[in-house]
Amino acid sequence: MSFTKVQAHRGASGYAPENTIAAFKKAIEMGADGIELDVHLSKDNELIVMHDEMINRTTNEKGLIKDFTLAELKKLDAGSWFGVKFKNERIPTLEEVLILVKTTPLFLNIEIKAGYRMYKGIEEKVLALLEKHNMINRSIISSFDHYSLVKIKQLNPKIKTGMLYSASLFEPWQYAKSIKSDALHPYYITLNKDFILNAYINGLAINTYTVNDEDVMTKLSRGRVSGIITNYPDKAKKIVSSIQGN
Repeated sequence: MSFTKVQAHRGASGYAPENTIAAFKKAIEMGADGIELDVHLSKDNELIVMHDEMINRTTNEKGLIKDFTLAELKKLDAGSWFGVKFKNERIPTLEEVLILVKTTPLFLNIEIKAGYRMYKGIEEKVLALLEKHNMINRSIISSFDHYSLVKIKQLNPKIKTGMLYSASLFEPWQYAKSIKSDALHPYYITLNKDFILNAYINGLAINTYTVNDEDVMTKLSRGRVSGIITNYPDKAKKIVSSIQGN
């Protein structure tokens, strides 16, 4: 059994438009262990799966997600930007993804988006959907907004949380303990053997992003990190299996 789990970053986003059902289905086909995705709230408070808070980059419309209703967002083309064969791929809701994934063995890494815009009540809505679909034990909530992670734990201490960060932090396991986080989600360039060892000594998993270089995948697999978050889950699975076994 491989120790390192492969998480498909926004689905298999190297092969299909990110954060779409097409990308999530491709990740399942490629044997990913889990799927990483991002959530925002629409104008009518529906949980929308998309990375950016603006729809400009990945759809045929412009503006902020928060200014569109779900019905309006569902009319947009979220696939043509990636390739002609994905024309009219739609923006999914979190519930649509849960319905897809819950019949598989995969787990979910749900990133609550952070930035200058805060979504009131998003934590309660995410947890309610996970409870509805019996996915609490198969999910981890991550965010760069660590206040959001604290709130998640207050609402449901049973669900796992992952602390996203990009800088090289001094002894982040101490801070992670203070916010009751279960995992560190660092940018991969900040990792080394001592860091990995200390994180494990302190009882924390390490899910690192966004690893698309095969040499880096190999090093991380040999270092036995908990999770590799990648746009190319097929490549990562092949490397992890060759080093750690199936």
